[in-house]
Amino acid sequence: MKGFKFAGIHAGIKKNDQKDLGLIYCEKPSVAAALFTRNKVIAAPVILGKEKIKIGVCRAVLANSGNANCFTGNQGIEDARACSKMVADCLDIEEDHVLVSSTGVIGANLPMDKFKTGVPDVVQQLSEDNVDQFADAILTTDTCRKIVNRSATIDNKKFSIMGIAKGSGMIRPDMATMLAYICTDICISADDLNKCLSAANEKSFNRITVDGDTSTNDTLMAMASGTSEAQINDAGSKKIFQDMLDDVCFELAKMVVKDGEGATKLAQIIIKGAQTKKDAFKAAEAIAHSNLVKTAIYGEDPNWGRITAAVGRSGAHVVPEKIDLYFDDQALVLKGDWQGTEAEKKTAQIMKNSEITITLDLNLGQETDSFLFCDFSEDYVKINADYRS
Repeated sequence: MKGFKFAGIHAGIKKNDQKDLGLIYCEKPSVAAALFTRNKVIAAPVILGKEKIKIGVCRAVLANSGNANCFTGNQGIEDARACSKMVADCLDIEEDHVLVSSTGVIGANLPMDKFKTGVPDVVQQLSEDNVDQFADAILTTDTCRKIVNRSATIDNKKFSIMGIAKGSGMIRPDMATMLAYICTDICISADDLNKCLSAANEKSFNRITVDGDTSTNDTLMAMASGTSEAQINDAGSKKIFQDMLDDVCFELAKMVVKDGEGATKLAQIIIKGAQTKKDAFKAAEAIAHSNLVKTAIYGEDPNWGRITAAVGRSGAHVVPEKIDLYFDDQALVLKGDWQGTEAEKKTAQIMKNSEITITLDLNLGQETDSFLFCDFSEDYVKINADYRS
């Protein structure tokens, strides 16, 4: 990505030898925007990030895994500031232009000795080619790195967007990303970048769930270097950028859910025919969050009653006799009537797939919404039972 450098090292924050300290650096002050968790308990780096992002400029992001720096009081804030100052001093840039992110265990102070030795090391490793190393450094229970690249043109001038994310557990639609970073070389104002990022987030990270828990550290950040000749200067160019940003964020969100802790299947619930947008959201959210639905998907059991029960308690306006329910293209319920044993057998075969689309039509209006979610397996319990050991 033109104008950006990346690095990721093992600084000793984690107990194992995995990478745990990453850095993104923009060669000149970049336009920046960020969104953060809606949890009332927020980590020190989020408190600091909310303060710093107000100027709409950023040059570097330091991110660590293995320690969330959350519920650490004033010491946590001081440590977060100290980390940003270390980066600023090593790169000879303004401290206000450095943001920090953390992910990992809540309630433990940062091991600052690891940062004092690690920050100079990670700065030395900065390179345009080290995206993978940065992506690895922010992982916790993730089983794979998550990177998406896209390119397009505006007035025959090329620009690119790259997204890097981590997330596997503590994922629900309250800015559900854990950590995600968007780098682009387009020329855009801070106001436009913030609006575009908010719109993309609403259609992606705010429409996913793994376990229904909201992280204390969720951060979605975008940096625009302006090194491309492509510019956002009218509605048409803004739409081109928005469409590509939407795509990048959606693909990252999909990767997060697909890599959900213990997940074996990726599912999408699509609600159609709702009376209001709010009803469509409520219905989709209730089904996606239902542990009974999630375990049925894991067991490859077309237990459609769990889906209709979830939509019935969602708060959305529902008329049971009008409901249609499909798994992929297979109708299982039409106008409230079960379609029989043969339809259920075909649905059971569909549920053996690794990706499933469930469509529920309320047949009451024109509004629609959707969620991405995953199944629940025994491994989710094992991963989280052993998380701190």
